[in-house]
Amino acid sequence: MTDALDQALTMIDGTTTTLRTLSAGRRVLVVNVASACGLTPQYADLQRLHAEHDDLVVVGMPCNQFGAQEPGTHEEICAFTEERFGVTFPLSAKLEVNGPGRHPVYEALCDVSDASGHAGDVRWNFEKFLIEADGQVRRFAPQTPPLDVI
Repeated sequence: MTDALDQALTMIDGTTTTLRTLSAGRRVLVVNVASACGLTPQYADLQRLHAEHDDLVVVGMPCNQFGAQEPGTHEEICAFTEERFGVTFPLSAKLEVNGPGRHPVYEALCDVSDASGHAGDVRWNFEKFLIEADGQVRRFAPQTPPLDVI
């Protein structure tokens, strides 16, 4: 899965990196996140995974494509996630996961099927992609609790 790992990714602080650099050889859990979604409480378990698993880095990717549930500025997103959930895992700049503006990371990831056979467009906020250290990818539905993907 070199394509997803090696795509340039603008972070919420304006720096540019890649998932490969962020992971430093660890597994990567990529999640499209939103601050005003019914699934937003998943941030707590995402932070728990990030803090408790040395072999894993969680990367949140704010997206406003589903019900306009991530309308905030980068500063507002950072403040919300830090204050409400103590988030310390990396967050990208707001991006698109579907459509003609789909970020290249998601171009690569969306080809992967989940356990029910769904591939293609991301269905909703908090869809998860676990990229193993060997490059294998597993996809999980938005409602899948973060603690169930590891």
